[in-house]
Amino acid sequence: MKPRKPSAKSRPTTLKSESLEPHRMHAEGKVLTTDQGIPISDTDNSLKAGVRGPTLLEDFHFREKLMRFDHERIPERVVHARGAGAHGYFQVYKSLEKYTQARFLTDPSLRTPVFVRFSTVGGSRGSADTVRDVRGFATKFYTEEGNFDLVGNNIPVFFIQDGIKFPDFVHAVKPEPHNEIPQASSAHDSLWDFVSLVPETTHMVMWLMSDRAIPRSFRMMEGFGVHTFRLVNAAGKATLVKFHWKPLLGNHALAWDEAQKLSGKDPDFHRRDLWESIEKGDFPEYELGLQLIPEGDELKYGFDLLDATKLLPEELVPVQRVGKLTLNRNPDNFFAETEQVAFCVANVVPGIDFTNDPLMQARLFSYLDTQLTRLGGPNFAELPINKPVCPVTNHQQDGFGRQAIPTSRANYHPNTLGGGCPVLANPASAFRHFQERVEGHKIRARSGSFSDHFSQATLFYRSLSKPEQEHLVAALEFEIGKVERVEIRERVVNQILVNVDPELAVRVARAVGVTPPKVSKPPKPPKAAGKKGAPSVEASPALSMENSPHDSIRTRKIAALVSDGFAGKELEGVRKALQERGATLELVGPTLSPVTSQEGREERPLRTFSTASSVMYDAVYVPGGAKSVAALRRVPLAVDFVREAYVHCKALALSADAAGLLDSAGVSDLEPAPTKGLDTTRGVVRSAKVETKGFGQLFAESIAHRHWEREAPPPA
Repeated sequence: MKPRKPSAKSRPTTLKSESLEPHRMHAEGKVLTTDQGIPISDTDNSLKAGVRGPTLLEDFHFREKLMRFDHERIPERVVHARGAGAHGYFQVYKSLEKYTQARFLTDPSLRTPVFVRFSTVGGSRGSADTVRDVRGFATKFYTEEGNFDLVGNNIPVFFIQDGIKFPDFVHAVKPEPHNEIPQASSAHDSLWDFVSLVPETTHMVMWLMSDRAIPRSFRMMEGFGVHTFRLVNAAGKATLVKFHWKPLLGNHALAWDEAQKLSGKDPDFHRRDLWESIEKGDFPEYELGLQLIPEGDELKYGFDLLDATKLLPEELVPVQRVGKLTLNRNPDNFFAETEQVAFCVANVVPGIDFTNDPLMQARLFSYLDTQLTRLGGPNFAELPINKPVCPVTNHQQDGFGRQAIPTSRANYHPNTLGGGCPVLANPASAFRHFQERVEGHKIRARSGSFSDHFSQATLFYRSLSKPEQEHLVAALEFEIGKVERVEIRERVVNQILVNVDPELAVRVARAVGVTPPKVSKPPKPPKAAGKKGAPSVEASPALSMENSPHDSIRTRKIAALVSDGFAGKELEGVRKALQERGATLELVGPTLSPVTSQEGREERPLRTFSTASSVMYDAVYVPGGAKSVAALRRVPLAVDFVREAYVHCKALALSADAAGLLDSAGVSDLEPAPTKGLDTTRGVVRSAKVETKGFGQLFAESIAHRHWEREAPPPA
């Protein structure tokens, strides 16, 4: 028996949820008041001297209402401005006390409250969800020992090695300063000018041009801590660690044309998907994975683990899945929670520590500093969404927006007036920095172990499946093709891409109108300061999304296109086959008025052809029924529904006469529909007649992955 899904109204209780309750403003059954609690009986008319006279300055309600409205906006984040958040919990599978003393990682009985914020990086708060961009994946753990913020992305590497370059990179990728164009796009001169001059960006650029940058859903993308951290156990022994989030629904992407169309048809696609999934009880789940490396092995693998432009292939150090993150509650208020949450890389708990990664070191400062402007002062940690669930006692004082009310006469340490309180913590339970030996001259220079900028970019490209490689090439042709200055296009091709893969460089060169480089063996990358005979891999299957699990259609949305006269009994069979696998079937019709099946039963469409599109669904089904199909063939938007689903390589189910919609859609590269039985060529399930046995099951089995074999081959 399937477990009952909890109602959207039954809110899971956690320590963090309880701590937020005193701050929730419940309006049900209450009287409207001013901020001072004064009851108000009229909020539609300002106070005037006569009904046609001037407004009076003494109208305190009018002045307060307008003043509050005038100051509603706070500065948006410089990066990661557009986001969506959710509450949930994390639970470790078994104790990791061998590696860390962090209690939330050593006690399997604990359910640690979390708040997760997903985001795009480059665009403003008003940009679209499905742009080509890195996605932020930031998790705030409200542990019993304080807040731990794992502030990562859906890509395991970054553009730069040293944080001093961060302003340069962000300035380059943001809209250009002379005209504030383009919004939420890297397809412009300044970004590619920067890339062509800063080769350390190459590896990350390859990820940005891949399908990883256009995820199907926040629920279907990986997360990474990016940096190498340290875990420290109770005995003070350290282990280097890379953090991963592995989605239980697998790793899935949009098609590029689909992503662009979604930006117009539903710019909130990812935010809506996350919200609706949680409301329905389809809680997003991710497993926490760790790559554990002995302290001292940071140079073992032929590159430097302190270099944030490098990843550690899972084939060399497997990811151990140690716990699960479940997101089970939407925010009560977007601004108070998702917008005001403040993540900081420096927020760690005993048992987790930093390394000397120069990008991480910059983030330790920058993430703290940015909140001072964005949230109006140093007391942002006292906002309800940021406040730890454990006690907070210290001598911090005053500042804008202070929430806490200190009662002690002593606001300094040491003191006797306050009885010496708060007292210093026991060193055994307090945070202790790992005692790493550090020595060296003051110098502005980059380590030689950071000098290889191309070999991992090549590894990534050659680890992708053929369809993924074609998508990456098309993305490069699109992006670089938008660059106006030919000299920038030439540098990208002849100084960057040629060092990744010469044939890739030749293809892109031809597409963007620059002289192709001569194909020869790529130059050998500079030797990294790794150990002699360092282990390496020629390809890493874990880097390909095609090797992610594709055996589930749980939470997928399928559109059924219907008009009067559809085969109702067949539709019920298909609906049942999908529901048994956790998918949802939504009816799309000419209007929102009921349609009648050929058996005389009414069904009410959830959407119409003008309010929905195939890009909003994972697959499309057209039931049989000659009258219904004939009506659909006369509706251009219905025909477009089928055509787009085919072009975007989604599963299609066309029963009996419905197969003729492919002809109407101009799809001519399939054999004629079967005269008996079923055909599943290229992920298009077609039946010779209505209610063919096994039709629904075969369709359900075809939805879990895209059918990239439909894509046209690249030009010779």
